[in-house]
Amino acid sequence: MTIPPFAEWSPLLQALVGTLFTWSITALGAATVFLTREFNQRILDVMLGFAGGVMIAASYWSLLAPAIEMAEGGPVPAWVPAATGFLLGGVFLRLVDRFMPHIHPFTEVKEGMETTWRRTTLLVLAITLHNFPEGLAVGVAFGAVAYGLPTATLSGAIALALGIGIQDFPEGVAVALPLRREGLSRWQSFWYGQLSGAVEIVAGLIGAWAVIAVQTILPYALAFAAGAMIFVVTEDLIPEAQQGGHADQATIGLLLGFTLMMVLDVALG
Repeated sequence: MTIPPFAEWSPLLQALVGTLFTWSITALGAATVFLTREFNQRILDVMLGFAGGVMIAASYWSLLAPAIEMAEGGPVPAWVPAATGFLLGGVFLRLVDRFMPHIHPFTEVKEGMETTWRRTTLLVLAITLHNFPEGLAVGVAFGAVAYGLPTATLSGAIALALGIGIQDFPEGVAVALPLRREGLSRWQSFWYGQLSGAVEIVAGLIGAWAVIAVQTILPYALAFAAGAMIFVVTEDLIPEAQQGGHADQATIGLLLGFTLMMVLDVALG
């Protein structure tokens, strides 16, 4: 049986494959726990900054800019869906951050409602919170391709999945190694590390299904994912990258990540 080319697959299947790729890179990062119990803090800070740069660039080139272009000629000014969706994405993540119990891996700051849950659970939830908007962004991007709009291309969605996948590596490291330091076995640390990235698959399918079912929400959905990602960058990634004592290197990492994502989106999108 001949397998049809990727371009002929349904948007849901494309979103599934795209988020399976991003999850696999998270798992690859988590697999570093089999090699070491500690990770060079300087390198990790650069990687976290890099991840932040990728997400900032993706938020504009892959999500906000297409959202604005799609809304042109609509019943409301083109900036309304982008601004509304962007703010709603940030508010949604703020509410989740406010109420869902979690511990940030490197700052050791506990947030959310009081709970008796184990520290290991709280560490996993923190990275899961990071990964949800990333999976949502990939799913929405592939779902948008179904409408054949000039601003929503398959190559652009692939570029977004590649960029998100690359920056997922340090997030896998960021959950697996702290769990190992908490006393879990290497296999347990890896399991929970990769599991934190599995939410991207669920979020991706939800995002793709939503925009396929209701086309009118497409620009709002793209902007929503952008707002959620920017919240994660400013709330978690940048502070965590800066607090290790290598702020300059982390900033360079952010610039490199931003540049790579920009190049991927412009070259492929």
